[in-house]
Amino acid sequence: MSDLAALSERLYQAGYIADEALATTLWLATELQRPLLLEGDAGVGKTALALSLAQAEGRRLVRLQCHEGLELAQAAYEWNYGRQLLAIRLHEHDPRSIREADLFARDYLLERPLLQAIASDEPCVLLIDEIDRADEAFEAFLLELLSDWQITVPELGTITARQVPQVLLTSNGTRELSDALRRRCLYHWLDYPTLAREIAIVRATLPQAESRLVEQAIGFVQRLRREDLDKTPGVAETLDWVRALHRLGRTALPDDPATLDATLGCLLKTRDDRFQFTPERVLRLIEGRAAVQTGDGVAVRTGT
Repeated sequence: MSDLAALSERLYQAGYIADEALATTLWLATELQRPLLLEGDAGVGKTALALSLAQAEGRRLVRLQCHEGLELAQAAYEWNYGRQLLAIRLHEHDPRSIREADLFARDYLLERPLLQAIASDEPCVLLIDEIDRADEAFEAFLLELLSDWQITVPELGTITARQVPQVLLTSNGTRELSDALRRRCLYHWLDYPTLAREIAIVRATLPQAESRLVEQAIGFVQRLRREDLDKTPGVAETLDWVRALHRLGRTALPDDPATLDATLGCLLKTRDDRFQFTPERVLRLIEGRAAVQTGDGVAVRTGT
């Protein structure tokens, strides 16, 4: 399993700390040439994994951001109608010199992310981000790509991958995905990180921040995630908050709720969440902090 350890190390060097289960699934997806479907709440690091993987493997990242109403012309390909019209006008005095087939040659095809990944001469990482935001019809189109590594263009025929891309699909679970799509992928549920892993992530990303501040802030965030929130803060929010506290010159978490309250906009991103945290409630979360030494370093003991 030395290749697996090497993958984990390359991801770490690229700034992503993957646990053993995630690293193993990612390694298997690479070895088996299968797409990897990552599900989890927003902010747990799904997109960041694709970015770090491309960096770790020295590959180009091709990203398709899915959204409601996503069409084939935006995702895979479309014809360059402007060039086709220009060609027709250039040959309008001798229409026999240009055939319909000539107008649908590869030179007139505009490659969008999916076709770019298939047509790439070098292996690349294809990120299909937030697939749950696209509709079922688009899912059905993806099946050919994910199973046979090809795209069929009716006017041209089938375009087969020159190099099989490493495909990561992400989903926030806003819509249930089809069984057909799931069958074509390996699967991993990406949860919020454990306390130790989140500390390691923040230390690796923000090495200039004081260790005490990092440990206390993450202990606070871990307790905050157990509250009844509309939007639970993810790792990205944790990083923003620690970065903000560090820029404010803090070396530890403030004990004063009023001082802390001014920075909570980094963590709480809805009106209801922001206004339900009164100074008293913030103080309760602060007082839940009690650092203790363990054999593995510093852990945070939460209050009752």
